Amino acid sequence: MGADSKDPIRKVCVIGAGTMGAGIAAQVANAGVPVLLLDILPKDGGNRNAVAEGAVARMLKTDPAPFMSKAAARLVETGNIEDDLARVGECDWVIEAIIERLDLKQALYAKLEDVRKPGTAVSSNTSTIPLEKLIEGRSDAFAADFLITHFFNPPRYMRLVEVVTGPRTQDATAARVSDFIDRALGKRVVPAHDRPGFIANRIGSYWLQVAYNATVDLGLTIEEADAIGGRPMGVPKTGIFGLLDLVGIDLMPLLLKSFTSTLPEGDPYLATVRPLTLVEKMIAEGYTGRKGKGGFYRLNREAGKRKEAIDLATGDYRPAIKAEVPRAKLPQLVALPGKTGAFAWTVLSQVLGYAASLVSEIADDIVAIDDAMKLGYNWKFGPFELIDQLGAAGFAKRLADEGKPVPAILATVGDRSFYRVEGGKRQYLGTDGAYHDVVRPDGVLLLDDVKLAAKPILKNGSAAVWDIGDGVACFEFTSKMNALDGETLKLLGQAVEHVAKSMKALVVYNEGSNFSAGANLGLALFAVNIAAWGEIEKLVSGGQQAYKALKYAPFPVVSAPAGLALGGGCEILLHSDAIQAHAESYIGLVECGVGLVPGWGGCGEYIDRWQRSGLLPKGPMPAVAKAFETISTATVAKSAAEAKELQFLRKDDGITMNRDRLLADAKARALAMVDGYQPPKPPEFRLPGPSGRVALGMAAEGFHKRGMATDYDMVVSDALATVLTGGEADLVDVVTEEQMLALEKDAFMKRVRDPRTMARVESMLETGKPLRN
Repeated sequence: MGADSKDPIRKVCVIGAGTMGAGIAAQVANAGVPVLLLDILPKDGGNRNAVAEGAVARMLKTDPAPFMSKAAARLVETGNIEDDLARVGECDWVIEAIIERLDLKQALYAKLEDVRKPGTAVSSNTSTIPLEKLIEGRSDAFAADFLITHFFNPPRYMRLVEVVTGPRTQDATAARVSDFIDRALGKRVVPAHDRPGFIANRIGSYWLQVAYNATVDLGLTIEEADAIGGRPMGVPKTGIFGLLDLVGIDLMPLLLKSFTSTLPEGDPYLATVRPLTLVEKMIAEGYTGRKGKGGFYRLNREAGKRKEAIDLATGDYRPAIKAEVPRAKLPQLVALPGKTGAFAWTVLSQVLGYAASLVSEIADDIVAIDDAMKLGYNWKFGPFELIDQLGAAGFAKRLADEGKPVPAILATVGDRSFYRVEGGKRQYLGTDGAYHDVVRPDGVLLLDDVKLAAKPILKNGSAAVWDIGDGVACFEFTSKMNALDGETLKLLGQAVEHVAKSMKALVVYNEGSNFSAGANLGLALFAVNIAAWGEIEKLVSGGQQAYKALKYAPFPVVSAPAGLALGGGCEILLHSDAIQAHAESYIGLVECGVGLVPGWGGCGEYIDRWQRSGLLPKGPMPAVAKAFETISTATVAKSAAEAKELQFLRKDDGITMNRDRLLADAKARALAMVDGYQPPKPPEFRLPGPSGRVALGMAAEGFHKRGMATDYDMVVSDALATVLTGGEADLVDVVTEEQMLALEKDAFMKRVRDPRTMARVESMLETGKPLRN
């Protein structure tokens, strides 16, 4: 009897503690689910669990971290295949992530048949071996519970999991595992066909090989190739060779070997295969990419960490040169004269043509292919979205004019587009020639979809307000990096008035890469340069007023961050009734890093968080000391779980693992708070005053003496200490929220007038790094 598709997965076993297996185990633990991590016995005897234990120890030191918190690591039990394989019977899902050798995988599955309980799902993380070969010789019962779940590296951060099922796989098993991957692990599940490389690696490997060959053939530098084949095509800023360095150059010959042995005769990939003499030489010398001594790019430490790039013709390194590419949309880019247009067209024509030829072979529809490339390779646009930008008819005509194959789906689309919006819904072109709605999984609500069918309730140049149904409004930041300015604050005030009159609740949310990087520093720098001190003070006061209006609004406010929520972006969270955060939220009050102090109520709100947490001794000093320690060092929580430890999130605030489910979860949270809602009462503070300020100053001086704080850090930390300790307040005094805001504004205005602060702001805007002055 198999497990029901709705049975919960309570424990997982991962077999194989290499980079992928250990990373998958960490993500299961991040979801709060216990995981058993097994590997082979060590060669040198001794500790029989050393391989798996060593993997966990390495992950605790790895940056970026596989674990979202140290606490998650405690959910990983370690063992070995010889002693502990019977413990598979405790688990609801077994993930095999051992070496890519069919004989070893099949031998392991034979053992799993004897120890797994009926209905336990078994999946392989293989990226190359077909499912039908993996289960040769296995029983029908085993085959019914077997599938491929192909994670991408690093498993915590990459959002794609390709799921491959076979003709004997039970639908219930696939649904149960897919639902867990989606909701608990936070991944987008993309169904793929049982073909070599599945979707993303099939197209991605071809793309990288085509781009490498075109760079050599056209005589481009790797910087030129990355500049043309990067951002103009919607590819991450790493570009092509930067991406190869990131994933590891030693992967190139492995993929080449795999695909040449598994792809059918006549596949276009086979025509791209050439001897990788330079690559093999680099690997032999330890230049395997970022994980090695360097790759196509390296930092020459003997030359003061100078960035260098390899010359593909000679194999020698030279100083890296910034390549300039004309700003142009795709149709203009591929039409440019010379090697820029030639490279762009060579890559796009071959890669997009290849993707178009594979639709029915590797996936059910174009949406799966586009999703796989966007989520697995971080492309901004999928192949069919890129064809739409070029114009499908024009793309097909140029292929035909040049004597290149024109895939059947390009004839099907004709002069139409692969995607369109009809009746407020996004639709895609099927292989049947008809348009079909893009269907979201149950429980997924995307603001992008809402915007297709509606107009904003309110809008200006920096923000918008949308009706997301059931009486809930969504406040969206829309400026660059979602930086906050006077227009944002103005619309926030208008939104509070509108919702109070005619709606039930407000969610603060957007679908940018980052929730908000904080106040618009460029605007502040401009105001300082023209000595517009009144405008700056007006912005500080406006922020304080807008945030307090939000806090004391007569309806629930739920903020839903994802990505960076810094400075003013963090402060809006602190003023919300509840937070529903994406697991990958990076939250902090970072103003001290640019020579300022939080000015929109963050100081008082953060002290109040610590005082209400129940985690500290009573008295005025503990919460103040905690706030000072975190804010003065511009500490940023590197996950929502860590944000709870730092009290940017309260213990009852929610965490959503899947980014696609964040808005729906936040909306549900807001609606659950509507009945009987009462705004919070203003806090009252008893703060240590001047004596507390002296104590904080002594702590800062210790950092200064050890070289961990600069001279100006001491000035800024003293300003912060003055605010946090209540200025001239005495222990017997009650410091009101309004008095705290006044202290913040005073400290902010003094620091913003200091040239050393402006030097920090300029450095942050120019380099993205804080100046240590």
